[in-house]
Amino acid sequence: MSKCYTLNRKVFGGYMQYGVIEKNNLNQWFDSLQHKGMVYAPQKRGYLFVFDRADSFDDVSLHHTPTILSPKKFYLPQKELLFEFSREPFGVTKKRPEPGKYILFGVQTCDIAGIQCLDVVFGEEPVDSYYQEMKEAITIIGMECMDYCDRFASCAAVGTHVYQSGYDLLLTDMGSRYALHIRSEKGEDLITGHDYIREMNASDRDELTKAREEKMKRFHVEFDEDISAVDKAFDEGFFSDVWNDVGKRCVGCTNCTAVCPTCYCHDIIDELSLDMNKGKRYRIWNYCQMDDFAKVAGGQDFRAGRGPRQRHRYYRKFKYPLEKYNKYFCIGCGRCSRTCMAGIILIETVNSLLAERRRS
Repeated sequence: MSKCYTLNRKVFGGYMQYGVIEKNNLNQWFDSLQHKGMVYAPQKRGYLFVFDRADSFDDVSLHHTPTILSPKKFYLPQKELLFEFSREPFGVTKKRPEPGKYILFGVQTCDIAGIQCLDVVFGEEPVDSYYQEMKEAITIIGMECMDYCDRFASCAAVGTHVYQSGYDLLLTDMGSRYALHIRSEKGEDLITGHDYIREMNASDRDELTKAREEKMKRFHVEFDEDISAVDKAFDEGFFSDVWNDVGKRCVGCTNCTAVCPTCYCHDIIDELSLDMNKGKRYRIWNYCQMDDFAKVAGGQDFRAGRGPRQRHRYYRKFKYPLEKYNKYFCIGCGRCSRTCMAGIILIETVNSLLAERRRS
């Protein structure tokens, strides 16, 4: 259970930490959000889901597997204009317009954890101003997962099935109504002035406690051993045969890194005009699973082969960021497993590494 968060401004005559909204009022509240910014929410596309602009609550899918791309795409666009430049007259101009107001509705707790991973990366000195501008422009309305989305999720193992921060509002399903946890003034602004949203009372709080107790019965550590054993397996498993096996199966499609919410590697490209006098500089996503990612001058490749590249991907989730940021950069969303053309499943890979350590 997360700790209560006390706001500094009055709401409904008191200091509100939790609110309550009946499910039959959710549509009305969603409509009111359209006046606060551009609302994006999970929507069904075929048999998958995407985060897209939502003008009507009827378009929204509240219960879904993680979207193809995570909300990372709003903070770190796949292709982002940085500036324009010219040779004559010589100059550089920041051309990206100031971002509007975005409201991301129904963000799952694993994706909230993914955004917080990006926060620590792009918040390091020198601070990335483009990322920070988008962060200020975005309000997150989270949706607490009350059960597994599917068999690929490993959120309980890394602790992202329950989250205490990183959102402005969090909706928790209590049956006929939702609990609303307010974590910021941006979140408070979205619920203020609506008489169908009330402050949580003692009975509601008991109901919320019961709902979360029932939720915790559904979740379990998805790996064969706890996370401390996983840490040791990665400490000792750099030369494991597991990586050879995974490398032989990998087809090098890069899907796993393309959909990962915490991969932040990027390249910089310049697009020049035909007269070579003007140009635009962009930041674009790049992936460690690409054949040429680790190549340097002279043709040397520091991670030649798919086995070393796959090993690097796993270590970038379970070891390197733990040492640098004290955070796992695997959020347990399962996107890499769902999208893998070779059927490489993260849970199975980690369990293989654990099994090898037990045999040694």
